[in-house]
Amino acid sequence: MAEVSALRKHPCPECGGDAEWNPKKQALVCPYCGTIVPWSDGETPVGAAIVEHDLAEALAAITDEQRGLGEQKTSVKCESCHAISVFDSDRAAQRCDFCGSPAIVPTDDLTDAITPESLLPAVISNSQVRDQLRQWYGSRFWAPNKLKKAALTDTLKGIYLPYWTFDAHVDAQWTAESGYYYYETRRVRGPNGKSTTQRVRRTRWKRSSGSLSHFFDDDAVPGTVGVHTALLRKVEPFPTLTDLKPYEPAYVRGWTVERYQVDLRQAATTSKSQMDNVIRQLCSRDVPGDTQRNLRVSSTYHGRTFKHILVPVWLASYTYGTKNFQVVVNGYTGKMAGEHPLSWAKITIAVILGLIVIAIIAVAING
Repeated sequence: MAEVSALRKHPCPECGGDAEWNPKKQALVCPYCGTIVPWSDGETPVGAAIVEHDLAEALAAITDEQRGLGEQKTSVKCESCHAISVFDSDRAAQRCDFCGSPAIVPTDDLTDAITPESLLPAVISNSQVRDQLRQWYGSRFWAPNKLKKAALTDTLKGIYLPYWTFDAHVDAQWTAESGYYYYETRRVRGPNGKSTTQRVRRTRWKRSSGSLSHFFDDDAVPGTVGVHTALLRKVEPFPTLTDLKPYEPAYVRGWTVERYQVDLRQAATTSKSQMDNVIRQLCSRDVPGDTQRNLRVSSTYHGRTFKHILVPVWLASYTYGTKNFQVVVNGYTGKMAGEHPLSWAKITIAVILGLIVIAIIAVAING
């Protein structure tokens, strides 16, 4: 991987403040006076193009030059959810951006993570997400009324999450038993002593085999532990095939970057498992007949490559009672998914009303 060049400062020409990436304006903007700071995409390029890296070689050795985020950063680890957050060195962290816990400890003594070489720049703005959040909270009928009134938009954070993407050519051979339905007619004697005919389905089994080739392009594996996995899967996909840009430290100015805790070896294993499942489904579809059994698949992988990328999300995290809840918005597509507590008072009333309705119907039927 190419070495990331250090980010030079982008001071505001009006007030001297340090500019941050603004998704709405797609530019570096001073957070204090709103001035757009001159900057152009590729000003501090990582490399000429986004490169796929040989997986086997990378697993054998990753050099020190291929680590870090290209500028001085501060890292903290949450002792509650275990997420590692990386942010600008002049910012003081008081609570975890992922779960709100104050139990955070410095981790600057850890070895730097492998450098991301590409990312999706955030395009959904803070104000857009706040409007979405208010609507989302207001539409949660089973949530406590207190939660809807609070519409906890003040916990909203912009975060770049680590992802791994993998490519591979796969050649697969499969064998199976194909089942073909046929029908037989037989006579049976009923309880009244009369004979009737029945049509009975049978299955004729026949051995079958075949092969297929498939190319996986950007099979994605999250490297995050901070965002709840079920929510993250609901706001995917991130358009990594078409809209990635070479990593530029300017894109993450003012944002929190989560350092991956699913490392390359773990992610490669997960990706292969995901690919194996897809290959098995594709082979199953190729098995002829009406049904099948004893499907066996043998796969050979060629040219496995990977990228380490960052993707943007907006995250609202809050605690209600003793539980932590999250609402996640894809920072590129705007797709949203969230969790919320349930109002047991509303649920109890609904159950009672349901029982009353059932009782009324039963009386009407029996009356």
